[in-house]
Amino acid sequence: MKSIIILLLLVYVGVGLFLYIKQKSFLYFPTKNIATSYKSIMFENGGASIHVIVLNEGHENAILYFGGNAESMAESSDYIAQQFPKFTVYLMDYRGYGGSSGEPTEEGLYSDSLKLYDIVKKRHNRISIGGRSLGTAIATYVAAHREVIKLALITPFDSILNVAQGRYFLYPVDLLLHDKYDSLSRVKDISAQTFIVIAQNDKIVPLERTQKLIDAFSPNLLTTATISDRGHNDISSDERYYKIMQDFIGEG
Repeated sequence: MKSIIILLLLVYVGVGLFLYIKQKSFLYFPTKNIATSYKSIMFENGGASIHVIVLNEGHENAILYFGGNAESMAESSDYIAQQFPKFTVYLMDYRGYGGSSGEPTEEGLYSDSLKLYDIVKKRHNRISIGGRSLGTAIATYVAAHREVIKLALITPFDSILNVAQGRYFLYPVDLLLHDKYDSLSRVKDISAQTFIVIAQNDKIVPLERTQKLIDAFSPNLLTTATISDRGHNDISSDERYYKIMQDFIGEG
């Protein structure tokens, strides 16, 4: 019995050490640098060169879009440009993704997103923000620190910490996890009209984690919608998704 207990402890510690060392590989999935026909801008921030694709140049109002942890901004460009033709849309490659240098970290992505906002604000009258999955945490961070007209959150969570704790419930995830992406704590500082989109069959972000975020918003600021028969990764392939997004964003 003693040998079995020791073996179980060794396995427990070994798995915990593996999760700790490899945590970034579970959270970030850098995409390749793919050429597009769209104009791009680069800016320097915190030792990294950040690449941003610019769609539909020349409009008064802008959208900043922050994608999921494995979403290629280059591959999403054409469809997003077609869906929001009256807006100039900015798609930021996260550090280590696409045409951006460096390595992704929570602190770095937050800093890059604020700098992008400040660059865009000089060019446009009104700014709305969209975020998907991991990008929802970045979107809420910007909305809590800058003036945002509308905020759209697709398949969001209250925090990565809570998502991970539910998945690895035997471990003290709070002690192991570096990048916690706590959107819940920032809701109190968000004044933008907010739209949360849920995928009915989401197996990545449990509904409980999204509902916790929903409950934190004032009902006066929040609208929600559920796309039926879609999951976390295929929600954007549904024509209903872009229709409700267009209706919410409106004229900016």
